[in-house]
Amino acid sequence: MHKDIQSIVITEDEIKQKVKAAAEWLDKRFAGKDPVAISVLKGSVMFFCDLVRAMQTPVQIDFMTLSSYGSGSVSTGVPKIVMDLSTNVAGRDVILVEDIVDSGNSLVRMRDLLVGRGAASFTAVTMFDKPSRRQVDIKADYSCFEVGDEFIVGYGLDYAQRYRTLPYVGILKREIYEK
Repeated sequence: MHKDIQSIVITEDEIKQKVKAAAEWLDKRFAGKDPVAISVLKGSVMFFCDLVRAMQTPVQIDFMTLSSYGSGSVSTGVPKIVMDLSTNVAGRDVILVEDIVDSGNSLVRMRDLLVGRGAASFTAVTMFDKPSRRQVDIKADYSCFEVGDEFIVGYGLDYAQRYRTLPYVGILKREIYEK
């Protein structure tokens, strides 16, 4: 375990099981279709890669970057597009892959943007759901894990661009982010 981690809350094996279950759920939902899967960078990249590789349904992939945290530990509540898609989603079934849904502001922004661009359908899949932090009435169509109000890192989640590559999810020690 990394020295900055207070405790591990989700193991690497638990993550693998949930990724497989999410891929199976998506395969049933999109059987016979040609969806585009969109990773919201940077946090979802680990989950996204594992998820699309586990799927049997062929998917086109694309990437988008939003920012609502900067280098802090609390969302600003105003997600802005830093890097946009290269794919036209008009008439396409869209699978948005998120790392975590906490305030819900980014998910609302992405849904409204993609539906506004003419997506035939919008399905949101998230690795982690933190409903205690929700500011808007929205939830992902599929969540792998519901987590508490701790500051978690690992498997794509970061603090100040660190800890993303941990293969598990752990609670970050308070003294690290309250400096």
